[in-house]
Amino acid sequence: MNVGLPHLARFGLSRSPKAVSEAISFDLAVMAKPRGFCMAAASPRVPMSGIPLEIVLHILELAHLNDNHEPDTQLLASFSLTCRSWSFHAQKLLFGQVRLHSETAYESFIFAVDRSTTRGIALGDAVRQLNVVLDDNQPTPLERVSFARAITLCPNLHEINLSVYGFNEPVRNAEHPRRTVPPFAEHVLDLIRTGPAISHLHFSNWSDNDDLIVQLLAVWPSLRSLSFTGKTPHFSPALKRCPCYPGTLEKLRMNCQVEPSLDFLGWLLHASAGANSLRGIELNREPSFHLLDFLVQHHGEQLHALSLPSCTTHKHAHAVIRCRALREFRTERAWTLPTVFRHLPEHVRHLAFGMDPSTPLQHIVELVNTKDELESVTVNVWRGDCERQLGALKMACAFRGVELRITRDICLHRALVVSPEPGGWRAY
Repeated sequence: MNVGLPHLARFGLSRSPKAVSEAISFDLAVMAKPRGFCMAAASPRVPMSGIPLEIVLHILELAHLNDNHEPDTQLLASFSLTCRSWSFHAQKLLFGQVRLHSETAYESFIFAVDRSTTRGIALGDAVRQLNVVLDDNQPTPLERVSFARAITLCPNLHEINLSVYGFNEPVRNAEHPRRTVPPFAEHVLDLIRTGPAISHLHFSNWSDNDDLIVQLLAVWPSLRSLSFTGKTPHFSPALKRCPCYPGTLEKLRMNCQVEPSLDFLGWLLHASAGANSLRGIELNREPSFHLLDFLVQHHGEQLHALSLPSCTTHKHAHAVIRCRALREFRTERAWTLPTVFRHLPEHVRHLAFGMDPSTPLQHIVELVNTKDELESVTVNVWRGDCERQLGALKMACAFRGVELRITRDICLHRALVVSPEPGGWRAY
Protein backbone atom coordinates (compact mmCIF):
# COMPACT_ATOMS: atom_id res chain seq x y z
CA MET A 1 0.00 0.00 0.00
CA ASN A 2 1.41 3.39 -1.03
CA VAL A 3 0.58 6.09 1.55
CA GLY A 4 1.62 9.62 0.66
CA LEU A 5 2.09 12.47 3.12
CA PRO A 6 -1.17 14.22 2.12
CA HIS A 7 -3.13 11.13 3.16
CA LEU A 8 -1.46 10.61 6.60
CA ALA A 9 -4.19 12.60 8.34
CA ARG A 10 -6.63 9.80 7.51
CA PHE A 11 -4.63 7.58 9.85
CA GLY A 12 -4.49 10.10 12.71
CA LEU A 13 -0.84 11.01 12.03
CA SER A 14 0.81 14.42 11.95
CA ARG A 15 2.64 15.64 8.88
CA SER A 16 5.65 16.68 10.93
CA PRO A 17 7.63 13.68 12.13
CA LYS A 18 10.55 14.19 14.49
CA ALA A 19 13.26 14.11 11.80
CA VAL A 20 16.00 16.58 10.92
CA SER A 21 17.27 16.71 7.34
CA GLU A 22 21.05 16.34 6.95
CA ALA A 23 23.24 16.66 3.88
CA ILE A 24 25.06 13.35 3.29
CA SER A 25 27.70 12.60 0.67
CA PHE A 26 29.25 9.27 -0.26
CA ASP A 27 32.66 8.57 -1.75
CA LEU A 28 32.34 5.27 -3.63
CA ALA A 29 35.80 5.32 -5.20
CA VAL A 30 37.44 1.89 -5.08
CA MET A 31 41.16 1.70 -4.49
CA ALA A 32 43.10 -0.59 -6.77
CA LYS A 33 44.31 -3.71 -5.03
CA PRO A 34 48.07 -4.24 -5.33
CA ARG A 35 49.18 -7.29 -7.23
CA GLY A 36 49.82 -10.20 -4.94
CA PHE A 37 47.80 -8.64 -2.10
CA CYS A 38 45.91 -11.09 0.12
CA MET A 39 43.46 -9.74 2.75
CA ALA A 40 43.86 -11.46 6.10
CA ALA A 41 40.81 -12.51 8.10
CA ALA A 42 39.76 -9.73 10.50
CA SER A 43 40.37 -10.63 14.12
CA PRO A 44 40.24 -8.54 17.30
CA ARG A 45 43.59 -7.47 18.62
CA VAL A 46 43.93 -7.75 22.37
CA PRO A 47 47.00 -6.20 24.01
CA MET A 48 49.53 -8.66 25.38
CA SER A 49 48.85 -7.26 28.84
CA GLY A 50 45.12 -8.00 28.54
CA ILE A 51 42.08 -5.72 28.41
CA PRO A 52 42.81 -2.35 30.07
CA LEU A 53 41.45 -2.29 33.62
CA GLU A 54 39.57 0.96 32.97
CA ILE A 55 37.47 -0.74 30.28
CA VAL A 56 36.77 -3.71 32.55
CA LEU A 57 35.62 -1.43 35.37
CA HIS A 58 33.37 0.50 32.99
CA ILE A 59 31.76 -2.76 31.82
CA LEU A 60 31.28 -3.81 35.45
CA GLU A 61 29.54 -0.56 36.36
CA LEU A 62 27.18 -0.79 33.38
CA ALA A 63 26.24 -4.45 33.87
CA HIS A 64 26.23 -5.06 37.62
CA LEU A 65 22.57 -4.04 38.27
CA ASN A 66 19.69 -6.40 37.50
CA ASP A 67 16.15 -5.49 36.36
CA ASN A 68 15.21 -4.61 39.97
CA HIS A 69 18.09 -2.10 40.22
CA GLU A 70 19.90 -4.36 42.67
CA PRO A 71 23.48 -5.68 42.37
CA ASP A 72 23.60 -8.93 40.42
CA THR A 73 25.47 -10.97 43.03
CA GLN A 74 25.98 -13.96 40.73
CA LEU A 75 27.50 -11.79 38.00
CA LEU A 76 29.77 -9.94 40.45
CA ALA A 77 30.84 -13.25 42.02
CA SER A 78 31.80 -14.52 38.56
CA PHE A 79 33.81 -11.36 37.89
CA SER A 80 35.60 -11.63 41.22
CA LEU A 81 36.61 -15.24 40.48
CA THR A 82 37.71 -14.57 36.90
CA CYS A 83 40.75 -12.45 37.66
CA ARG A 84 42.50 -11.41 40.86
CA SER A 85 42.80 -7.79 39.70
CA TRP A 86 39.02 -7.65 39.15
CA SER A 87 38.05 -9.15 42.50
CA PHE A 88 38.35 -6.08 44.72
CA HIS A 89 36.53 -3.81 42.26
CA ALA A 90 33.68 -6.32 41.98
CA GLN A 91 33.41 -6.41 45.77
CA LYS A 92 33.18 -2.62 45.92
CA LEU A 93 30.24 -2.70 43.52
CA LEU A 94 28.65 -5.49 45.54
CA PHE A 95 28.91 -3.34 48.68
CA GLY A 96 27.11 -0.47 46.96
CA GLN A 97 23.85 -1.91 48.33
CA VAL A 98 23.97 -3.86 51.59
CA ARG A 99 21.12 -5.77 53.25
CA LEU A 100 21.10 -6.22 57.04
CA HIS A 101 18.33 -8.40 58.46
CA SER A 102 19.94 -10.17 61.41
CA GLU A 103 22.76 -9.90 63.93
CA THR A 104 24.65 -12.56 61.99
CA ALA A 105 24.57 -10.41 58.85
CA TYR A 106 25.63 -7.40 60.90
CA GLU A 107 28.65 -9.20 62.35
CA SER A 108 29.79 -10.24 58.87
CA PHE A 109 29.31 -6.69 57.66
CA ILE A 110 31.35 -4.98 60.38
CA PHE A 111 34.15 -7.53 59.83
CA ALA A 112 34.23 -6.64 56.13
CA VAL A 113 34.17 -2.84 56.63
CA ASP A 114 36.62 -2.77 59.55
CA ARG A 115 38.06 0.73 59.29
CA SER A 116 41.36 -0.33 60.86
CA THR A 117 42.27 -1.92 57.50
CA THR A 118 42.71 -0.34 54.08
CA ARG A 119 40.36 -2.86 52.50
CA GLY A 120 37.69 -2.26 55.15
CA ILE A 121 37.85 1.51 54.63
CA ALA A 122 37.42 1.09 50.88
CA LEU A 123 34.45 -1.27 51.25
CA GLY A 124 32.80 0.96 53.86
CA ASP A 125 33.22 3.98 51.62
CA ALA A 126 31.60 2.05 48.76
CA VAL A 127 28.28 1.61 50.61
CA ARG A 128 25.63 3.92 49.18
CA GLN A 129 22.41 2.17 50.24
CA LEU A 130 21.40 0.15 53.31
CA ASN A 131 18.39 -2.19 53.23
CA VAL A 132 17.55 -2.88 56.87
CA VAL A 133 14.94 -5.14 58.48
CA LEU A 134 14.10 -4.79 62.20
CA ASP A 135 11.93 -7.79 63.07
CA ASP A 136 11.84 -9.13 66.63
CA ASN A 137 9.91 -12.18 65.43
CA GLN A 138 13.09 -13.62 63.88
CA PRO A 139 15.49 -15.95 65.79
CA THR A 140 18.45 -13.50 65.74
CA PRO A 141 16.90 -10.10 65.00
CA LEU A 142 19.04 -7.11 64.18
CA GLU A 143 19.46 -4.90 67.23
CA ARG A 144 18.66 -1.24 66.86
CA VAL A 145 22.02 -0.14 68.19
CA SER A 146 23.64 -2.40 65.56
CA PHE A 147 21.59 -0.64 62.91
CA ALA A 148 22.87 2.72 64.18
CA ARG A 149 26.50 1.54 64.28
CA ALA A 150 26.26 0.21 60.72
CA ILE A 151 25.23 3.69 59.56
CA THR A 152 28.28 5.28 61.17
CA LEU A 153 30.60 2.87 59.34
CA CYS A 154 29.45 4.11 55.92
CA PRO A 155 30.51 7.76 55.43
CA ASN A 156 29.14 7.93 51.87
CA LEU A 157 25.77 6.39 52.69
CA HIS A 158 22.86 8.44 51.27
CA GLU A 159 19.89 6.04 51.06
CA ILE A 160 18.19 3.80 53.64
CA ASN A 161 15.33 1.36 53.10
CA LEU A 162 14.08 0.50 56.59
CA SER A 163 11.35 -2.04 57.38
CA VAL A 164 10.07 -2.42 60.95
CA TYR A 165 7.89 -5.34 62.03
CA GLY A 166 6.14 -5.40 65.40
CA PHE A 167 6.24 -8.38 67.72
CA ASN A 168 3.08 -10.42 67.21
CA GLU A 169 1.07 -10.70 70.43
CA PRO A 170 -2.16 -12.73 70.28
CA VAL A 171 -5.07 -10.90 71.86
CA ARG A 172 -8.29 -12.55 72.98
CA ASN A 173 -11.46 -11.61 71.13
CA ALA A 174 -9.45 -9.61 68.58
CA GLU A 175 -9.46 -10.11 64.84
CA HIS A 176 -5.81 -9.14 64.45
CA PRO A 177 -2.87 -9.64 66.83
CA ARG A 178 -1.13 -6.65 68.31
CA ARG A 179 2.16 -5.75 66.66
CA THR A 180 3.94 -3.88 69.42
CA VAL A 181 7.31 -2.26 68.98
CA PRO A 182 9.04 0.25 71.29
CA PRO A 183 10.20 3.65 70.06
CA PHE A 184 13.85 4.24 69.19
CA ALA A 185 15.91 4.88 72.31
CA GLU A 186 17.58 8.27 72.64
CA HIS A 187 21.09 6.82 72.66
CA VAL A 188 20.31 5.04 69.37
CA LEU A 189 19.08 8.29 67.80
CA ASP A 190 22.15 10.14 69.07
CA LEU A 191 24.38 7.50 67.48
CA ILE A 192 22.53 7.80 64.17
CA ARG A 193 23.04 11.58 64.23
CA THR A 194 26.81 11.03 64.19
CA GLY A 195 26.52 9.24 60.86
CA PRO A 196 26.26 10.71 57.35
CA ALA A 197 23.42 12.93 56.18
CA ILE A 198 20.77 10.73 54.52
CA SER A 199 19.02 12.11 51.44
CA HIS A 200 16.66 9.20 50.55
CA LEU A 201 14.53 7.30 53.08
CA HIS A 202 12.04 4.55 52.34
CA PHE A 203 10.28 3.55 55.58
CA SER A 204 7.91 0.57 55.85
CA ASN A 205 6.17 0.42 59.21
CA TRP A 206 4.37 -2.87 59.91
CA SER A 207 3.87 -2.25 63.61
CA ASP A 208 1.34 -0.46 65.79
CA ASN A 209 3.75 2.36 66.63
CA ASP A 210 2.80 5.31 64.43
CA ASP A 211 5.43 7.70 65.86
CA LEU A 212 8.55 5.96 64.52
CA ILE A 213 8.69 8.00 61.33
CA VAL A 214 8.55 11.23 63.32
CA GLN A 215 11.63 10.12 65.28
CA LEU A 216 13.50 9.37 62.04
CA LEU A 217 12.52 12.69 60.51
CA ALA A 218 13.92 14.47 63.57
CA VAL A 219 17.26 12.72 62.95
CA TRP A 220 17.45 13.40 59.21
CA PRO A 221 16.43 16.97 58.22
CA SER A 222 18.62 16.42 55.13
CA LEU A 223 16.07 14.25 53.30
CA ARG A 224 15.30 15.06 49.65
CA SER A 225 13.20 11.97 48.96
CA LEU A 226 10.77 10.33 51.40
CA SER A 227 8.65 7.22 50.96
CA PHE A 228 6.52 5.69 53.71
CA THR A 229 4.23 2.66 53.63
CA GLY A 230 2.20 0.63 56.11
CA LYS A 231 1.06 2.27 59.33
CA THR A 232 -0.25 5.79 58.84
CA PRO A 233 1.80 8.47 60.65
CA HIS A 234 -0.02 10.03 63.58
CA PHE A 235 -0.27 13.77 64.08
CA SER A 236 -0.14 13.70 67.86
CA PRO A 237 -0.83 16.65 70.20
CA ALA A 238 2.89 16.68 71.04
CA LEU A 239 3.74 17.01 67.35
CA LYS A 240 1.45 20.02 67.07
CA ARG A 241 3.67 21.84 69.56
CA CYS A 242 6.85 20.94 67.66
CA PRO A 243 8.32 23.02 64.82
CA CYS A 244 7.47 21.82 61.32
CA TYR A 245 9.85 19.46 59.58
CA PRO A 246 12.72 21.66 58.31
CA GLY A 247 13.71 19.46 55.35
CA THR A 248 12.89 20.50 51.78
CA LEU A 249 11.68 17.39 49.97
CA GLU A 250 11.89 16.89 46.21
CA LYS A 251 10.03 13.57 46.03
CA LEU A 252 7.20 12.15 48.18
CA ARG A 253 5.72 8.66 47.92
CA MET A 254 2.85 7.38 50.11
CA ASN A 255 1.26 3.95 50.41
CA CYS A 256 -0.47 3.93 53.80
CA GLN A 257 -3.20 1.69 55.13
CA VAL A 258 -5.22 4.81 55.93
CA GLU A 259 -4.81 8.18 54.27
CA PRO A 260 -2.62 10.52 56.36
CA SER A 261 -4.24 13.61 57.78
CA LEU A 262 -3.85 16.98 56.09
CA ASP A 263 -2.45 18.32 59.36
CA PHE A 264 0.43 15.84 59.23
CA LEU A 265 1.13 16.61 55.57
CA GLY A 266 1.07 20.31 56.33
CA TRP A 267 3.62 19.75 59.12
CA LEU A 268 5.79 17.54 56.89
CA LEU A 269 5.73 19.72 53.75
CA HIS A 270 5.70 23.21 55.27
CA ALA A 271 9.35 23.95 54.41
CA SER A 272 9.00 22.26 51.00
CA ALA A 273 6.08 24.54 50.14
CA GLY A 274 8.03 27.61 51.17
CA ALA A 275 11.04 26.60 49.06
CA ASN A 276 8.96 25.31 46.10
CA SER A 277 11.16 22.20 46.17
CA LEU A 278 8.69 19.32 45.71
CA ARG A 279 8.99 17.93 42.18
CA GLY A 280 7.44 14.45 42.34
CA ILE A 281 4.44 12.89 44.11
CA GLU A 282 3.57 9.19 43.93
CA LEU A 283 0.35 7.97 45.57
CA ASN A 284 0.00 4.19 45.46
CA ARG A 285 -3.55 4.18 46.83
CA GLU A 286 -6.53 6.08 45.52
CA PRO A 287 -6.43 9.51 47.22
CA SER A 288 -9.46 11.42 48.33
CA PHE A 289 -10.16 14.62 46.45
CA HIS A 290 -9.32 16.65 49.59
CA LEU A 291 -5.86 15.08 49.80
CA LEU A 292 -5.08 15.52 46.10
CA ASP A 293 -6.44 19.05 46.11
CA PHE A 294 -4.28 19.92 49.14
CA LEU A 295 -1.13 18.64 47.42
CA VAL A 296 -1.89 20.37 44.13
CA GLN A 297 -2.85 23.63 45.82
CA HIS A 298 0.48 23.87 47.68
CA HIS A 299 2.86 22.13 45.25
CA GLY A 300 1.15 21.83 41.86
CA GLU A 301 2.85 24.79 40.18
CA GLN A 302 6.34 23.26 40.40
CA LEU A 303 5.35 19.57 40.19
CA HIS A 304 7.19 17.66 37.44
CA ALA A 305 6.01 14.08 38.11
CA LEU A 306 2.68 12.74 39.33
CA SER A 307 1.63 9.12 39.76
CA LEU A 308 -1.91 7.99 40.70
CA PRO A 309 -3.54 4.55 40.68
CA SER A 310 -6.32 5.98 38.50
CA CYS A 311 -8.10 9.22 37.66
CA THR A 312 -11.79 8.47 37.16
CA THR A 313 -13.62 11.45 38.64
CA HIS A 314 -13.93 14.96 37.26
CA LYS A 315 -12.65 16.46 40.54
CA HIS A 316 -9.48 14.37 40.39
CA ALA A 317 -9.06 15.19 36.69
CA HIS A 318 -9.30 18.95 37.28
CA ALA A 319 -6.75 18.67 40.08
CA VAL A 320 -4.30 16.97 37.71
CA ILE A 321 -4.92 19.54 34.97
CA ARG A 322 -3.91 22.31 37.37
CA CYS A 323 -0.34 20.90 37.41
CA ARG A 324 0.96 22.89 34.45
CA ALA A 325 4.65 21.94 34.85
CA LEU A 326 4.17 18.16 34.57
CA ARG A 327 6.79 16.28 32.60
CA GLU A 328 5.73 12.79 33.71
CA PHE A 329 2.25 11.45 34.37
CA ARG A 330 1.44 7.87 35.32
CA THR A 331 -1.71 5.91 36.04
CA GLU A 332 -2.06 2.14 36.27
CA ARG A 333 -5.69 1.11 36.04
CA ALA A 334 -7.49 0.56 32.75
CA TRP A 335 -9.66 3.69 32.83
CA THR A 336 -8.68 7.34 33.07
CA LEU A 337 -10.86 10.27 32.05
CA PRO A 338 -9.84 11.37 28.53
CA THR A 339 -9.94 15.01 29.58
CA VAL A 340 -6.75 14.43 31.60
CA PHE A 341 -4.75 13.40 28.54
CA ARG A 342 -6.25 16.16 26.40
CA HIS A 343 -5.10 18.86 28.82
CA LEU A 344 -1.62 17.65 29.77
CA PRO A 345 0.96 20.45 29.36
CA GLU A 346 2.92 20.88 26.13
CA HIS A 347 6.25 19.86 27.68
CA VAL A 348 5.14 16.45 28.98
CA ARG A 349 7.89 13.91 28.24
CA HIS A 350 6.82 10.57 29.74
CA LEU A 351 3.38 8.99 29.90
CA ALA A 352 2.35 5.65 31.45
CA PHE A 353 -1.12 4.14 31.74
CA GLY A 354 -3.02 0.85 31.92
CA MET A 355 -5.55 -0.52 29.45
CA ASP A 356 -7.83 -3.43 28.57
CA PRO A 357 -10.04 -4.15 25.51
CA SER A 358 -12.58 -1.54 26.67
CA THR A 359 -10.06 1.33 26.94
CA PRO A 360 -10.31 3.97 24.16
CA LEU A 361 -6.96 5.17 22.82
CA GLN A 362 -7.97 7.98 20.44
CA HIS A 363 -7.00 10.67 22.98
CA ILE A 364 -3.61 8.97 23.54
CA VAL A 365 -2.91 8.93 19.79
CA GLU A 366 -3.88 12.59 19.61
CA LEU A 367 -1.52 13.38 22.49
CA VAL A 368 1.38 11.59 20.73
CA ASN A 369 0.69 13.58 17.55
CA THR A 370 0.54 16.96 19.26
CA LYS A 371 3.17 16.90 22.08
CA ASP A 372 6.53 17.65 20.49
CA GLU A 373 8.56 16.97 23.65
CA LEU A 374 7.03 13.54 24.34
CA GLU A 375 9.76 10.90 24.58
CA SER A 376 8.15 7.68 25.83
CA VAL A 377 4.78 5.99 26.31
CA THR A 378 4.51 2.93 28.57
CA VAL A 379 1.36 0.78 28.41
CA ASN A 380 0.38 -2.07 30.71
CA VAL A 381 -2.23 -4.42 29.23
CA TRP A 382 -4.22 -5.85 32.12
CA ARG A 383 -6.19 -8.47 30.18
CA GLY A 384 -7.47 -9.49 26.77
CA ASP A 385 -6.27 -8.95 23.21
CA CYS A 386 -5.63 -5.24 22.54
CA GLU A 387 -3.64 -5.50 19.31
CA ARG A 388 -6.34 -3.82 17.20
CA GLN A 389 -6.46 -0.82 19.55
CA LEU A 390 -2.69 -0.61 19.84
CA GLY A 391 -2.16 -0.52 16.06
CA ALA A 392 -2.87 3.18 15.67
CA LEU A 393 -0.78 4.00 18.75
CA LYS A 394 2.17 1.99 17.43
CA MET A 395 2.00 3.79 14.08
CA ALA A 396 1.77 7.22 15.71
CA CYS A 397 4.72 6.55 18.04
CA ALA A 398 6.84 5.19 15.19
CA PHE A 399 6.08 8.20 13.00
CA ARG A 400 6.77 10.73 15.76
CA GLY A 401 9.88 9.04 17.12
CA VAL A 402 8.32 8.26 20.51
CA GLU A 403 9.47 5.15 22.37
CA LEU A 404 6.54 2.78 22.99
CA ARG A 405 6.84 0.07 25.66
CA ILE A 406 4.07 -2.49 26.17
CA THR A 407 3.92 -4.83 29.18
CA ARG A 408 1.54 -7.36 30.67
CA ASP A 409 3.19 -7.37 34.09
CA ILE A 410 2.51 -4.50 36.47
CA CYS A 411 5.82 -5.01 38.30
CA LEU A 412 7.72 -4.72 35.02
CA HIS A 413 5.56 -1.73 34.11
CA ARG A 414 6.58 0.05 37.32
CA ALA A 415 10.24 -0.80 36.78
CA LEU A 416 10.18 0.61 33.24
CA VAL A 417 8.85 3.99 34.33
CA VAL A 418 11.72 4.61 36.75
CA SER A 419 13.00 8.00 35.66
CA PRO A 420 16.49 9.53 35.94
CA GLU A 421 15.05 13.04 36.07
CA PRO A 422 14.91 15.01 39.36
CA GLY A 423 11.62 14.28 41.07
CA GLY A 424 10.99 11.29 38.82
CA TRP A 425 10.12 7.77 39.89
CA ARG A 426 12.47 5.51 41.82
CA ALA A 427 12.29 1.79 42.21
CA TYR A 428 11.57 0.54 45.74
